[in-house]
Amino acid sequence: MSKLYVDIGSTYFKVKDGENIEQYFRNFDRNILDDVKQKCANKIEKYKKEEIFICSSANGGLSTLIIGLTNSYSLKYATNIAYNSGINIIDTILYPNLKEYSLPTELIDVVIVVGGIDDIENVFEDDLFSYINNLNYSNILYAGSEKDVPKFEKNIKDIKILPNIITDKLHVNEKELKEYLTNLYQADIVGKEDIKDLYQITSNQIFSTPYIVNQTLPLLSEKFGDVVDPFILVDIGGATTDIHYSTDLVDDNMVLEGGYDRLVFKKLGVYKSRESLVFSAKKNEFVYELLNLLNVTENILEEHSTEATKFLMKLSIFLVLFKVSSKHDEYIKLKLDRLKSIVFTGGITKILEKSDIEEVLEFLYKKIFSLNSVPLVVVDTNYEIWTVGRS
Repeated sequence: MSKLYVDIGSTYFKVKDGENIEQYFRNFDRNILDDVKQKCANKIEKYKKEEIFICSSANGGLSTLIIGLTNSYSLKYATNIAYNSGINIIDTILYPNLKEYSLPTELIDVVIVVGGIDDIENVFEDDLFSYINNLNYSNILYAGSEKDVPKFEKNIKDIKILPNIITDKLHVNEKELKEYLTNLYQADIVGKEDIKDLYQITSNQIFSTPYIVNQTLPLLSEKFGDVVDPFILVDIGGATTDIHYSTDLVDDNMVLEGGYDRLVFKKLGVYKSRESLVFSAKKNEFVYELLNLLNVTENILEEHSTEATKFLMKLSIFLVLFKVSSKHDEYIKLKLDRLKSIVFTGGITKILEKSDIEEVLEFLYKKIFSLNSVPLVVVDTNYEIWTVGRS
């Protein structure tokens, strides 16, 4: 069966018609369906609805607040699971220090409460319920001590109860929470009105692009001969920068099931989240060394030019890998020293040369990580990884 592939991003959408892949800058004055039809009518009319396959990453992820009893177990476990589900954590709260935290003012997509093993009750008191009832959120989940479930059901309306993420042996049980969060993320993307409109041109399920990319990872060595295990895939787009990786590469591996996971960095995109990218760069102690290496001044961070965009893409590569390295404590640490290759996809493949990426990796690995070897760079120059998982 012939197929037409469409991927809706936050800044661009891509269409694969046969062997040809084209990229279009989105017109934000139109809804997505009208924009796709206007620009690709001659392609769409060639295919039946069952021959058109669509995925989307247009919304970037869900904002999440996690409240946990301890740093060592509940918060650590829940944070790990949330990141692996494509969730953006806006803050974590240690319950014993609840009084020190002010209420977030923005709408939170998901609130997660965790803590205690199933044999313990009265882990949380009424102060927690008062705090939660003053939050502005769309979903709330409890995955803590089983004996405290009745208390949560009584005090919090529409709370979703999931099995405890902490076993009696203090091991992580990630299955149910991870599955629920992944499904929430999927529903959020395909539930947007603009995305639902696309069912007018396809009879196939619309998936999130990160889900499709994760299905592709086991096939990459076959698809791209230069890809050697172990590897990671870095996808730098307009709103987010994502890393897809094997769970074997997690330094503090709490995930019980094998396979591939994803970290999303909602504030490290080059276009929609440009300001937060620059803000993050200015806080990094090594960025000014990178500026010097690339022979540019810090003024480039304020410029809006082709050269500045190119530099911001290099900056995204540096910052996202730095954030998952042993030099940084906020995110999951990946065993970057074990990597044989790094695959790059996304909007950067249309602007950066392979040598541009290699220059950044040389600086990161040799200067910052003090390692002698640098992983092989593989660039998805045709920007087709998102199509392989549905072939």
